[in-house]
Amino acid sequence: MASEETIPIIVEFTGGLEMLFSGERKHRLSVPAKDSKGDAVTVGWLVDYLCDEAMKDNRKEMFVLDGHVRPGILVLINDADWELEGEASYALQPNDNILFVSTLHGG
Repeated sequence: MASEETIPIIVEFTGGLEMLFSGERKHRLSVPAKDSKGDAVTVGWLVDYLCDEAMKDNRKEMFVLDGHVRPGILVLINDADWELEGEASYALQPNDNILFVSTLHGG
């Protein structure tokens, strides 16, 4: 079977979220071009992937709540608000930059 095509992307975390990802702000990833159903991978798929593969912290609820990016976390796709790009349904493209910014400042 031929090797699966991958897409290079950059994922960044700021506003304290980087602490959930080994303290690293910028992650250069190669993700599959298609998901297990053969559909294009989306930001929603990426969020699950990040929780399962990249997050070393046990506090997943600080990033995802009820299967969605937690309220208070701004998601930018190539410097545009993800709401303009279709949110979780946005299909990842080669060299996309996905930025997660926490606007939550708890105490």
